[in-house]
Amino acid sequence: MNVIHQLEKEQQKKKVPALRAGDTVRVHAKVVEGTRERIQMFEGTVIRVTGGGLRQNFTVRRVTHGVGVERTFMIHSPRIDKIDVLRHGDVRQGRLYYLRGKVGREARIRERRRQVAEGEGEAAAEEPEEAAGESAEVVASEES
Repeated sequence: MNVIHQLEKEQQKKKVPALRAGDTVRVHAKVVEGTRERIQMFEGTVIRVTGGGLRQNFTVRRVTHGVGVERTFMIHSPRIDKIDVLRHGDVRQGRLYYLRGKVGREARIRERRRQVAEGEGEAAAEEPEEAAGESAEVVASEES
């Protein structure tokens, strides 16, 4: 492995969510104002993901007060505090530039739903019942 690959690997973030076009995300970006630094949130729809490795970036679009605003973020930038994926969108294209010409209900994106999630929900429903049984046994042993 050459030196450049080693340096890039050191600078990459350990935990990065898998982003795709159509996802609704909330990006916590660090903003410097004079001598102070604060975290500003930017919430919108991912319209493209480009690059790879350390150079991977994504563009987020949102409409505020009737004006469309797009920001491009580097995923591994130290200026990004964290990225929350709120919903996964069900789209067929990799670049959603067509959203620029749409407003309101026209610009909506369906949510991607998986059948695997239903199976996980059943397993999660079984766990509280087991936990309730264990706590009853602990209380019974403390009473005697």
